[in-house]
Amino acid sequence: MTSAPGPDAEAAPDPLPDPLPDPSPGTATGGRGRKGAQRRTELLDAAEEVLVTGGGAELSMRAVATAAGVRLGHLQYYFPTHADLVAAVLERVLGRSAERLAPLLAPGTDDRAGELVTALLAEQEDARLVRLFAEVWALAARDTAVAGAVRRFYDEYREQVAAFLARTRPELPEQVRRARAAVFVMLVEGAALFRSGVAGDREPASDGELLRAALALLGP
Repeated sequence: MTSAPGPDAEAAPDPLPDPLPDPSPGTATGGRGRKGAQRRTELLDAAEEVLVTGGGAELSMRAVATAAGVRLGHLQYYFPTHADLVAAVLERVLGRSAERLAPLLAPGTDDRAGELVTALLAEQEDARLVRLFAEVWALAARDTAVAGAVRRFYDEYREQVAAFLARTRPELPEQVRRARAAVFVMLVEGAALFRSGVAGDREPASDGELLRAALALLGP
């Protein structure tokens, strides 16, 4: 991680909880096993809550520990540094989106472009999800490591759309397919800020035009 240390970076770690939450070593992937995985999930849930409600600036180790109702040392057992915590949050957020996208763009969905676009736009009705992504984008603007992870996610997203176009529009030159895929991602992802109420109000008329524009990129 290339960002500045988190707000708690200078503070000496609290002693580890007694007894230890899990016999695994205290690394970013510590807490192996069912109980450790559950605790790790609970800590990441708390981190996401801080990120959504307070923004990236509030995502300190101490704030997350407080939100989770644990000591700072407990959090540091699973995520030793602020960078480890941010990386884990980002990995989970982007991983969930990748899982949602994969079946929508998989082979066998080639004749369902309308359903694909409708499903993608429906996700934008989840205000919490959009806020979470907005905060991830804000973190990426300040942290090159986070930016790299976000770029990799959107690179894969574009590749999936390009592969969709390769199956449905094989007559298009590859350069055109890739350009259309890039514009499709820009259009759909950028629309999230407006349709969610963050930067504007959702309107049926504009929704209709958005759907037509997105389908035009995928269709003839």
